[in-house]
Amino acid sequence: MIDTTIYHHTLTLGNRKWTLWATDRGLIRLSYEQDQGRLPEGWQRSYAPGSKLREDAAVFERFGAIELLQEYFGGKRVSFRDLPLDLWGTPFQCEVWRGLSGIAHGEVVTYKELAVRIGRPLAVRAVGAANGQNPLPVILPCHRVIGANGTLTGYRGGLKLKQELLALEGITNVGAAGHERFAF
Repeated sequence: MIDTTIYHHTLTLGNRKWTLWATDRGLIRLSYEQDQGRLPEGWQRSYAPGSKLREDAAVFERFGAIELLQEYFGGKRVSFRDLPLDLWGTPFQCEVWRGLSGIAHGEVVTYKELAVRIGRPLAVRAVGAANGQNPLPVILPCHRVIGANGTLTGYRGGLKLKQELLALEGITNVGAAGHERFAF
């Protein structure tokens, strides 16, 4: 991906700063506040060596991402399905991430249910690992995946944020007894 321009724009959504990342082809990442508006160095070395970074809100406005995210964090039911995505990961990871887009607003599924939905019923742990590497949280709603015991489980943005995102969608019956395994 030499000579690729990666666009970024940071905005405040739900009282947190989020950074959008994209190429001309589509969204590649939505970073949590703790990423401090930077791409992870290892990710950039692996997927976009030699890329140039450029701040440009217009790219995300053109894609419709800013408006949809503002509506979502404003409590509206929105669909992110028409947003152009440029997913960078292994074929299996991309398969799992595309599977996340099929989880409806206000719905939760277990990791096992997600594995079954994507036709990989025996790959529950691998599905969980791919879910933990989701580059587009909220847009590919990994927060809607919960443990088999009905509780919150790891979320890279932290369990508090996962619970807040679910509450935005009217899901308040998920127990908070999960763990921070994937939080970093």
